[in-house]
Amino acid sequence: MSILIVDDLHEVILDQFKKENIAYDYQPDIQCEEAEKIIGNYSGLIIRSKFQVDQAFIDLGNKLEFIGRAGAGMDNIDEEYAASKGIFLFSANEGNRDAVGEHMIGMLLSLMNNLNRGDKEVRTGFWKREENRGYELKGRTVALIGYGNNGQAMAKKLSGFEVKVIAYDKYKTGFSDQYAREVSMEEVVKQADILSFHIPLTRETRGMVDEEYLFHFRKPIFFLMGARGGIAKVPAVLKNLDNGKILGAAFDVLPFEKFPALAEQEWYADLISRDNVLLSPHVAGWTFESYEKLSSFLGEKIIAFLKNR
Repeated sequence: MSILIVDDLHEVILDQFKKENIAYDYQPDIQCEEAEKIIGNYSGLIIRSKFQVDQAFIDLGNKLEFIGRAGAGMDNIDEEYAASKGIFLFSANEGNRDAVGEHMIGMLLSLMNNLNRGDKEVRTGFWKREENRGYELKGRTVALIGYGNNGQAMAKKLSGFEVKVIAYDKYKTGFSDQYAREVSMEEVVKQADILSFHIPLTRETRGMVDEEYLFHFRKPIFFLMGARGGIAKVPAVLKNLDNGKILGAAFDVLPFEKFPALAEQEWYADLISRDNVLLSPHVAGWTFESYEKLSSFLGEKIIAFLKNR
C-alpha cells in the first residue's frame, strides 16, 4: 500500500501513517497533470479541493483501492464512477462540523443585529441607533435542512439560545433528539423564522432553492447558506429580499467562487450592494482547529480500512 497525497494536510495524518508503517508520498504542490502521470503507481489517493477526480483521472489510477478527502462532502470526486470501480471513498465530515456551526450562528447573529452595517457607520461618522435596532434569536424557530454532521452540530450549538429547532432530512427518518425535532417540509415552510442548509450538492439539490421553493414560506425568514453554493439560485434570494420574504441572507458559499469568475456574474453587483446580505469566502469549516481535525479523522478512517481490508 502506498498513498499519494496531493494537497496540504495537517502533519497529524502523516504521524498517524508513520506510526502504522503506512507508505505515503506527500506532494502538496503537485498539479493535476503531474498527478495524472503517476497515480497508476498508488493504491490510495488523498485530496482536499485542488482538482476534480473525474472518470479520466480514476481510470489512470488502475491500482486505487480508496480515495480520501480531507473535507466535508465528496463533490469534487465522481463518487458513482469510483464506486463502480470498487474504490472506497472516505471524507472527514466530523472534522469541521463544529467550525461550520459556530460560523453560521455568528453570521446569523450579525445579520439579526446589523453588526456589520453598524460597524461601518460608526467608522464613517454615523450614529444610527433606531436604524440598527436588531432582532432577538430567543423564541424563534430555526429550521435545518439536512441533519447529518453539520446539521446536528448546528442544532447542538443553538440549544443555549432558547430557540425551537426543527429539521427536515429527505434521506433520514426517526432522528429526533434532544436538540432538534424531525418534521416534514410542510412544517418547515409554516414554522421557520430562520432557514439553514446542511445538505450536499447533488444532481437533486443543485438549484433546489429557487423562486418556487421560497414562495411557500409563510413567515419572513433569515436565510443561511453554509452548505454548497450550487444549491441556491442567488437571483431567487435577491427577489425575496426585495419582497420582504427574506429579512437577511448569509452566504459562506456561492454558485461561483473566487475572482474574476464571481465578479462576472450578473447578480454579483446587486448582491454586494445590500447591507442585509453577509458574505464570507467559503471559510465556515476552515479554522485552525478544523485543519487538524479534518486530517486526524480522515487518517483514522483510512487506517481502520487498511487494517480490515
